[in-house]
Amino acid sequence: MMLSWTYSTLILLWNLFSAAPAHQAGDRLWTELPAAEKKVEVKGTVELATFANLAEKVSPAVVHIMVKVGSARGPGHQNVDPFFGFPMMPWGAPERQKEGQGTGMIINADGHILTNNHVVENASEIRVRLKDDREFSATLVGADERTDLALLKLDSDLNNFPVVALGDSEELRIGEWVVAIGNPFGLDHTVTAGIVSAKGRRDLGGRQGPMYADFIQTDASINPGNSGGPLLNMRGEVIGINTAIIASGQGIGFAIPVNMAKKLLPQLAKGKVERSYLGVSLQRLDAKIAKALKLKETKGALVAEVLPGSPAEKAGVETGDVITRFDGQPVSSSAELPWMVASKGSGSKVQLELIRDGKFLKLKATLEPMPGERNAATEPTESGDKSLIQGFGLALTDAPGNSRLKGVLVSKVERGSAAERAGIRTGDALLKVGSLVAKNSSYVTSLLKEVPKGEPVSLLVKRGDYAEWVVMEKGK
Repeated sequence: MMLSWTYSTLILLWNLFSAAPAHQAGDRLWTELPAAEKKVEVKGTVELATFANLAEKVSPAVVHIMVKVGSARGPGHQNVDPFFGFPMMPWGAPERQKEGQGTGMIINADGHILTNNHVVENASEIRVRLKDDREFSATLVGADERTDLALLKLDSDLNNFPVVALGDSEELRIGEWVVAIGNPFGLDHTVTAGIVSAKGRRDLGGRQGPMYADFIQTDASINPGNSGGPLLNMRGEVIGINTAIIASGQGIGFAIPVNMAKKLLPQLAKGKVERSYLGVSLQRLDAKIAKALKLKETKGALVAEVLPGSPAEKAGVETGDVITRFDGQPVSSSAELPWMVASKGSGSKVQLELIRDGKFLKLKATLEPMPGERNAATEPTESGDKSLIQGFGLALTDAPGNSRLKGVLVSKVERGSAAERAGIRTGDALLKVGSLVAKNSSYVTSLLKEVPKGEPVSLLVKRGDYAEWVVMEKGK
């Protein structure tokens, strides 16, 4: 007897998959279902066969990604990050080649693949295996660590690869059935099902500092190796990119909303993500602070700091302001505003609505490019550059006199160096070396050269609006 579950959710019938295939409209990089299929919304029975049909249709476009990181100067070793499931090199460990794996999805017939940045980050070699066992090398087209997204291209002239269809994550409802496909622990094309447990999860963090994220939470089983794989609705559309797990939790996984990916894909295809910048540090607005500011509710983004020379300062934003609307869109929390600003575009003229001392104000600001962001144009350099500081593998320069940035700028980072292992990127600003202020590049260079080999040194590093301490250990 056929088992079934009855829910008031979307139903997927086999004749849905036998309809016209997904297509690529115009010059859009990704694929979407035809409008007629997207409108299918029938309340009724979701049968077990539904999941089987969905997996059979989508699995050929889900790929197994295998990467090598570092050089081959030592025996291979795997040290898996328990949060993301990706091999990591411990600080101070000898450089040696490592292998990692993850999942990706083909988004157009030419072989472009969407995956997580942390799956392919710092990879010296990328191989991709399809469900039919064909294997190709792949090239990194563009990556963005702040959203943990990356775009690859199969090294092939074929233009008939199977593709997934990207859906609309805004339409996703809590309690809706979803399916995850991936390669957990190297087990190819594992299919799991669950529901959307929550939406709008933030503050999960990441290995490279704060992330722009609005995660989908699901109880569909996600494990190390699933990273970069699709989270699908019952029409077979990708509505999320599986990204993270909580190592201490069972049945709790997170996916990046596909709408965020669609916003960045045109930039990733160009190899560079350019974010816009307002220049404020934000603080969570809780009930106590709201009461102290005589606010009726806790909605909005509280400005903790206005950066000198920033668009916010030029617009007249002040510390203590609560931004309630950004360019006509409501701001519900301080976690929501950074992505709204960053994705708007440099040069955009926007209106800020805010509360100051109980009064409602409207200000106009012109957004500028985000300083110090990493992109394909600022990847680590190869060794042998005489400008690099020996033992640390980075080169420094002074910030221009008219720059918004303060401190000493990192102009180059050597691949596999102590600086790269510490998470330092080209474009970062060094503010302090230990307790000493980074006055200029010559001064910092002399300080680093005096550090004995094998000794750690702490640096205060600023990237965009965020500053944090990192530790480098001087090598040979």
